[in-house]
Amino acid sequence: MTDAANPLLVPSALPYSLPDYASIRPEHYLPAFLVAFDEHLNEIAAITRVRSMPTFENTMVPLEQSGAMLDRITHAFYTVSAADATAEIQQIDEDLAPRMAAHEDAIRLDAELYWRVKTLHEQIDQLELDAEGRYLVIRHFREMTHAGAALDDTAKSTLTAVNQKLSTLTTTFEKNLLADTNDLAVFFETAEELDGLADGELSAAARAAADRGHESGFLITLPLFTGHPYLSSLTNRESRRKIMQASRSRAFRGNANDNRGVLTEIIALRAERAAQLGYDSHAAYVTADETAGTPEAVSDLLHQLAPAAASNVRAEQAALQTIIDETETEPFALEAHDWAFYTEKVRAAKYDIDIAALRPWFEGERVLQDGVFYAATQLYGVTFRERDDLVSYHPGARVFEVFNPDGSALGLYVLDLYTRDTKRGGAWMNPIVSQSALRGTAPVVVNNLNVAQPGDGQPTLLTLDEVTTLFHEFGHALHGLFATVNYPHFAGTNVFRDFVEFPSQVNEMWILWAEVLDNYARHYETDEPLDAAIVERLRATETFNQGHDTSEYLAAAWLDQAWHRLRASDSVTDVAEFEAAALAEIGLDNPAVPTRYSSTYFAHVFSGGYSAGYYSYIWSEVLDADTVEWFRENGGLTRGNGDRFRARLLGAGGSKDPLEAYRDFRGRDAEIAPLLTRRGLGG
Repeated sequence: MTDAANPLLVPSALPYSLPDYASIRPEHYLPAFLVAFDEHLNEIAAITRVRSMPTFENTMVPLEQSGAMLDRITHAFYTVSAADATAEIQQIDEDLAPRMAAHEDAIRLDAELYWRVKTLHEQIDQLELDAEGRYLVIRHFREMTHAGAALDDTAKSTLTAVNQKLSTLTTTFEKNLLADTNDLAVFFETAEELDGLADGELSAAARAAADRGHESGFLITLPLFTGHPYLSSLTNRESRRKIMQASRSRAFRGNANDNRGVLTEIIALRAERAAQLGYDSHAAYVTADETAGTPEAVSDLLHQLAPAAASNVRAEQAALQTIIDETETEPFALEAHDWAFYTEKVRAAKYDIDIAALRPWFEGERVLQDGVFYAATQLYGVTFRERDDLVSYHPGARVFEVFNPDGSALGLYVLDLYTRDTKRGGAWMNPIVSQSALRGTAPVVVNNLNVAQPGDGQPTLLTLDEVTTLFHEFGHALHGLFATVNYPHFAGTNVFRDFVEFPSQVNEMWILWAEVLDNYARHYETDEPLDAAIVERLRATETFNQGHDTSEYLAAAWLDQAWHRLRASDSVTDVAEFEAAALAEIGLDNPAVPTRYSSTYFAHVFSGGYSAGYYSYIWSEVLDADTVEWFRENGGLTRGNGDRFRARLLGAGGSKDPLEAYRDFRGRDAEIAPLLTRRGLGG
């Protein structure tokens, strides 16, 4: 294949440099990566060949300019490999993983490049740099040192081999999980077995069954987390049990997709690498370059919150057991697959509200246009226009152009709403093109969700949880769109892992904000607004079931820490036994409330970027809850408030210390009391 025949080897001519996905074929990716690797190495060699002493202009600027082709190809490919991982794409991903790891190490462990960066870091006070340039030197030096650039050549060789093996294992983990998740989708022959589901949900299940080749029946596909949204509605207890059992057995069945051996090898290699880099554990290694600083700080927060959460769970569990005893002809002990169903009965009895019945007011397009986009327009002045002329990586991915308040072009937003067998579980945002003044690029960002697609002609009626997910992921998208930096190193959401969830969590506050809710929560058939009395009862339930929700999250966060606090000398032979012991240690081993992610399907930490970092959600939520208080105290949904949040926080990207940016916005450090109140944990 000639270079001219590969569209990935030249910058896209499409608006905002959106990759020309209509022309890109799977066989283009790997050859393009190999060319880009060589080009990047040549660019680095050009920096290190300079005989004059390092300066910001002859070292940092060309370092930031380097790798532009590789970044372009990387973003294009990994967007597809996450959202449309066909067998061909998965094979490329497997082939690419060790090559990518080796290339990254070749750059960040380069001794001559490290010497130049280190020299600049030692002279930083004499360089007369602006704030972003100064922070760029600090971060490059810190990150290269943290990666092992100061090690000798023998140690670097060992480290590179470990990193390559880890890249292969994490890719395998994700591939196994996707295959087993698809294999474990639960088939039901009759609609009676799915009594309680709405027409749209049944339509989606029938469509899923047809897509898998069934002539009739219904297929319930599994989300990433433990359990399923339908468990709150299904009246048939055996159907609930089947779904929960399938969910909890993913990659834990002794078949070709079993992840137990994969994850224990990942843990051992991460611990080995941490020891080589001078840390007691992978958790110590990770948190050393996060705002938390140490695994002890993470442990302190999780252990501070866990006892109250566990106590709240016991109270909630007693209430659920009471309603079972009072309403069931043959009472039974509450189990995990019963929790959501009877929680809704308690909610209905206590607050006179049925969450599932609200779905007709949450029609997908209206939530997007009149909720998510509307809130952004009111707060930041940005506007959106769909670009049907632009082709994304999948027919289901829609492209929107985003404009600043003055009408100037800002970037592109891509939404890929629906689930499919080739899409990984969960929901996420990632950049397709990152903004950088130095490179002259504008942002293109994508949100992926896994909403079940109804049959043709049927409306997409979202659950409240799905509405929350869309607002949350759009908060990440805004961060990626608004970050305005010179250097690509700081683009978009390139911030500390335990800070990155903060902007997305803040965006959730607008879901029930009166002005926003009234604009989008309209019945899809009658256009009637959600009844004001229902809205008030909905707001009153904000701390309802928080014991369960907090406990399942904290259990997963601690499980992640427990795995990654292991030392290189430790070994685990029984994954289930280790998991049980970890949950017992923190007091979150209630069988009725399983961890949100069990080890074999904990993609965040074994194939995503959250290893030893799943605590980030609650860590960031301290900032989020405190910020919500600020908005309420200062008038809420106003352009002035939005402009301040954009300018001082979102717009900074990763170009300044995140806690410094927070203090600049808030005027002080965050306080934990609003989080404790929100989570029903006292305060």
